[in-house]
Amino acid sequence: MAKKSMSSADGPTPGSSADEVPDANPVDVARAICLRQLTMGPRTRHQLSTALAKRNVAPEVAEQVLDRLEDVSLIDDETYAAMWVRSRHSSRGLSRRALGQELRQRGVAEPFVEQALDDISVDDEYTAARKLVDKKLPSTRSLGIETRMRRLVAMLGRKGYSGGVAMRVVREALADERALTLHESQVLSAMDIALSDAARVGE
Repeated sequence: MAKKSMSSADGPTPGSSADEVPDANPVDVARAICLRQLTMGPRTRHQLSTALAKRNVAPEVAEQVLDRLEDVSLIDDETYAAMWVRSRHSSRGLSRRALGQELRQRGVAEPFVEQALDDISVDDEYTAARKLVDKKLPSTRSLGIETRMRRLVAMLGRKGYSGGVAMRVVREALADERALTLHESQVLSAMDIALSDAARVGE
């Protein structure tokens, strides 16, 4: 027997908002969509609202479900913003500006964005930028000084640091590197002298 093709009259098409359950309660469907999203990781209200809209969930149903999820703290944009800033600043070394842009793209309200960014001080930003440069420095040692500076400043720019901050950090890192190299040379020279003296004594 030939397989009967499914028409729209037979039920919803695959991927529809009803998830192939014709008589499903719209609120239950919307809640299920949100919970699936949340099992993959924290989401902002805006992100979940976008996911519901893509599945053709009615706006009034979406609002009802999202309000309920906020009531039970399954959606918490304030906590999301704080965790996002701490994680991304620590793991990626992103600047306040870059972190703010990421949160705004995720629909986090401005008061929560500013509150989360307040946890990062000017010193924290400098330390993060310096770590990024120190990690990159060894791979640039075969390049000329101008090329090194240009590449390192550009790298910090991609992380959201201003040109002024980037230049300051790179200049200081390069200066410290040269000082360290000089120190190492002095240590080696001292070792050479000591070895020479020991050799003369043994003669």
